[in-house]
Amino acid sequence: MSRPPMGITLKHLQYFIEVAAEGSISAAADLLFVSQPTMSAAMRDLEKKIGRDLLLRTARGVSLTTDGIEFLGYARQVVEQAALLEQRYLGAAPSRRLLGVSTQHYSFAVDAFVRMVRATDADEYEFSLRETRTFDIIEDVRTLRSELGILFRNEFNRNVIGKLLRDSGLAFHTLFVAAPHVFVSRRNPLSLQRSVSLEDLSSLPRLTFDQGANNSFYFAEEILSTLSSSREIRVSDRATIFNLMIGLNGYTISTGIISDDLDPEIVAVALDVDEQIEIGWIGRTAVPLTDQAQRYLTELRQVVAGFGVSLVG
Repeated sequence: MSRPPMGITLKHLQYFIEVAAEGSISAAADLLFVSQPTMSAAMRDLEKKIGRDLLLRTARGVSLTTDGIEFLGYARQVVEQAALLEQRYLGAAPSRRLLGVSTQHYSFAVDAFVRMVRATDADEYEFSLRETRTFDIIEDVRTLRSELGILFRNEFNRNVIGKLLRDSGLAFHTLFVAAPHVFVSRRNPLSLQRSVSLEDLSSLPRLTFDQGANNSFYFAEEILSTLSSSREIRVSDRATIFNLMIGLNGYTISTGIISDDLDPEIVAVALDVDEQIEIGWIGRTAVPLTDQAQRYLTELRQVVAGFGVSLVG
């Protein structure tokens, strides 16, 4: 009597995760100390077992199909849980921790990331934190380059961002709603005021984060992006924007949450406008978060709560 064919194995999943991470079957084979033909055969066998194409193969490497992106999320879940079982019941060493986060330029997101890394109990880990453009955050999470993303929405961009997330198989989960503030240097006279108006800012350079090829008002990180400014400077990173606040008395509009440890020379002053900033995290609708991603969100909520901000949910 012939034996029934075996189903998907942990080795299949481990191989697939490495191939997805490397974008190359041969590179993944080298890292896992197996031959390239063995790795290729394992990937073909996996696709045959589930009856779907997971990889797009080209002369330059491989990329994930839509099914492959969804499958990768589940594969990560299974491999992580198997490692936890081995650690708990077989005395195995703690598993290597993996997590990718993409975020708009928020110091509280960095602060939470620092806390998560410090609290990790793994001897080995591979974490990534990308402060990047709005469209790229969505693309990172869609393709599972990052497991979750942090960004804002408001009444102006809600419909456009919402449609893009739905089309990408992603969902927005609100963390908190903040009143708008301006970030300015401690040397700026406006830093001594309890609140400022748009008129107070009219003569100062407005600093915004460049959105590259997707430089639409809907992808701006700052509210009121459609209002004209006679002095406008676009930058690509948070360190530069803070240096320009100090050197040029510039300002940017954000949540008002800023870490003194990370940004000691910058202060937040309330902005007198009838607007709100809704901050949330995005993830794939069909893929549950790993334990490590949940740990990051826990740290993020604790950081935000430490500023007296009320969390949603």
